[in-house]
Amino acid sequence: LGSEIHLLTNFEHKSHTALVFESYAMNLRETLKKFGKNVGINIKSVRIYARQLFIALRHIASLRVVHADIKPDNILVSEDFRTLKLCDFGSAFKETDPDNDPTPYLVSRFYRAPEITLGLEYDRRIDLWSVGVCLFELFTGSVMFPGRDNNHMLQVFMDMKGRFPVRMLKRHIASYEGMQRVPHFSDDFRFRQQTVDKVTGKGVVRFVDIPPQSSGTLKKALMASKAGADDQKLVVDLADLLEKVLNLDPDKRATVREALEHPFVKSK
Repeated sequence: LGSEIHLLTNFEHKSHTALVFESYAMNLRETLKKFGKNVGINIKSVRIYARQLFIALRHIASLRVVHADIKPDNILVSEDFRTLKLCDFGSAFKETDPDNDPTPYLVSRFYRAPEITLGLEYDRRIDLWSVGVCLFELFTGSVMFPGRDNNHMLQVFMDMKGRFPVRMLKRHIASYEGMQRVPHFSDDFRFRQQTVDKVTGKGVVRFVDIPPQSSGTLKKALMASKAGADDQKLVVDLADLLEKVLNLDPDKRATVREALEHPFVKSK
């Protein structure tokens, strides 16, 4: 990101090809723990990192590659903390690969886009979702969607972002039934909430009607972060960017090009 990745050497080991790249001191999670544990990092640093991450997405998208596991652990930070580089392409795939069958367990759970969790088809837009979630975490110091499992992930998605479009839920039900799984929503689109009874310790299923999105939920979460006290205008811009990047509906999600043109990313 911002400069080429240097391949130092390569070698064979037990019939495997090993590639040796330049060493980076820390990943983004380690950086966050060191400089912004529980409170996040400076909003201007988030802006700089956001631009680099979106440029990285633009580059891999030009190659028709989807990273499919973007998270702070897989983003390396240079010693001067000015440059990020995306690493660990072990889950990556080509968008043109005909064998990309839907699976609800691609991508590390906290950074998994909702279309994956619903068992729908997915593409490069899952990487954009993951970057958006990383930016929220960088700024606030907290995981944005700390779901215990896929069912709970859907709950926290909706707590923050409101209802899923009915057309997505129709496709979800058909997809899960095709995989012989129990859908997370009923035929009348109520959420099949899986909880544990506090008395018996047994699993309980409740059918829940999801209210519309609470206005300004994401913005309130960002404004409450101590890291943003120095520049509220940038916090408002970040909230607007994340609202667009983290749309539950991938068809309405901002594109990488739109993200790079957003005032939060372009501001000096």
